[in-house]
Amino acid sequence: MLIVMHRHATQEQVDQVMAAVEAMGLTAEPIPGSLRTAIGVLGNQGYVDDSTIRTLPGVRETIHVSKPYKMASRDFHPDASVIDVAGVQFGDGLKPVIIAGPCSIETEKQMMDAAEQVKNGGGQMLRGGAFKPRTGPHSFQGLGIEGLKYLQQAGQAFNLPVVTEVMRIEQLDKVCQYADMLQIGARNMQNFDLLKEVGKTNHPVLLKRGMSATIEEFLAAAEYILAEGNSRVVLCERGIRTFEKATRNTLDLSVVPLVRDLSHLPIIVDPSHATGKRMLVPVMTKAALVAGAHGVMMEVHPDPASALCDGAQSLSGDQFAGLMQDVNHLLGFLGYGT
Repeated sequence: MLIVMHRHATQEQVDQVMAAVEAMGLTAEPIPGSLRTAIGVLGNQGYVDDSTIRTLPGVRETIHVSKPYKMASRDFHPDASVIDVAGVQFGDGLKPVIIAGPCSIETEKQMMDAAEQVKNGGGQMLRGGAFKPRTGPHSFQGLGIEGLKYLQQAGQAFNLPVVTEVMRIEQLDKVCQYADMLQIGARNMQNFDLLKEVGKTNHPVLLKRGMSATIEEFLAAAEYILAEGNSRVVLCERGIRTFEKATRNTLDLSVVPLVRDLSHLPIIVDPSHATGKRMLVPVMTKAALVAGAHGVMMEVHPDPASALCDGAQSLSGDQFAGLMQDVNHLLGFLGYGT
């Protein structure tokens, strides 16, 4: 349930309503807004009798929310969230963020070269995988802690905040030590124990949509993180599994405007993992921005032909620079400027 206070409700009235909610054995979550304060009611397993609440001074109306994702919804949080990652911001009205870098961290030189290409091309954040969840056990699994060090060094050298995936709870402290943003991959979107632990940190989180997840399941996964106290979540559409085999996955761009309507959380798109084809990355990047994505994450490698992971979907430095020229022209047309 959502309790909407009158515009001129006093703090004393807000406190009285919160006390009444907590007296019912529920949790009251204040949601300050630009015009008025709302109070989210959490912890109920069914319908909440609001007859007493509605009569309290300062209460304008009560709204029953049936969605499983309450804290992630626009009902509870009407104003769009802005998520800051070491000075780079995701949110409505802000210039979309471009995150780029190799799928896997391979060597120190590779990461330095990739970071230079991302920086020179106009990217704002650096990505790279130190722990890699691969379909087959014989594929390259990443460098682990050594890779995290290379990623951090490259990011610091070129003033780029870094994002990398955490796969298990026991990796969390180390990844937090080296990365500015934690990525929860598609295969872990419903690893609820991991989501809860990530929610207990204050680290920004990039949550990828599971390859077979509905939008409701996607937002419910974000709810696990928010419910633990971490509100710094950015969502990522990375393609879903369908009957189509011509592309690696099917990029569901309709999720971008839908999520922007349903949730206050920013959403970005990963066209590299969605399509699996280098030739499709530029056009789907531009399509994602037109659809309203708050950013794009793509794979860039100094030498895609020799990449240990996902070379077929990785752009070279020159290809990335060319795409970024097109992106800047497009963003100007969309009203963001260059």
